[in-house]
Amino acid sequence: MIKGVMFDFSGTLLRVEPTEEWLGAALAETGIAPEEEYGETVRRLTEYGALPGGPSPRHIPAHLEALWDQRDISAEQHRAAYGGLIRAAGITQPELAEALYDRHMAPAAWRPYPDTAPTLRALRRRGLPVAVVSNIGWDLRPVFRTHDLDELVDAYVLSFELGAQKPDPVIFRAACDRLGLTPAEVLMVGDDRRADGGARALGCPVHFVDHLPVDRRPAGLSPLLDLLGPA
Repeated sequence: MIKGVMFDFSGTLLRVEPTEEWLGAALAETGIAPEEEYGETVRRLTEYGALPGGPSPRHIPAHLEALWDQRDISAEQHRAAYGGLIRAAGITQPELAEALYDRHMAPAAWRPYPDTAPTLRALRRRGLPVAVVSNIGWDLRPVFRTHDLDELVDAYVLSFELGAQKPDPVIFRAACDRLGLTPAEVLMVGDDRRADGGARALGCPVHFVDHLPVDRRPAGLSPLLDLLGPA
């Protein structure tokens, strides 16, 4: 019987703004013009996966491969990995590179999926505690507070705070412990088959959603309520 739910963050509960909006916000903040044509800059940033939470890199420079694999273990490694990808994409102005990285941590850069709040409220009404389990290099709690979701979350288990990242069972075990439940009693909901699927090693049931733009996934979370049975 499911008595609690763990959710991934990016691509599951919220989605980061599109790359072109991310770049536009950083350019507006700094007043810097990109060195290349705007569309080409967006293309290169997308190709290198420089936006955390955005499209995955199509290729990773050799000198960043090891760092990329461990990017969510600490805040320093996360900034170094994505800063490296931003520079690899052709952003050479230090002020703009820093503004781009900082922008993705702003609550305004994140949008909840349409059914995120309704689903979390439904779980709260049913008395099921919720944990957010994220591979991340920064504190996402302000994002949840800004979008009025924080009161619907009972625990946050963040890789950079724990020093372990999904699919390592350690991070899922920590979440179950904070919810006071056994793994078999906690459903893991995420968008990454490998990372979030790691919860299965502990015996957690797992439910996957598609990592799509917010306007293309209006009801991706709602089916899990049916999985949990009647309220």
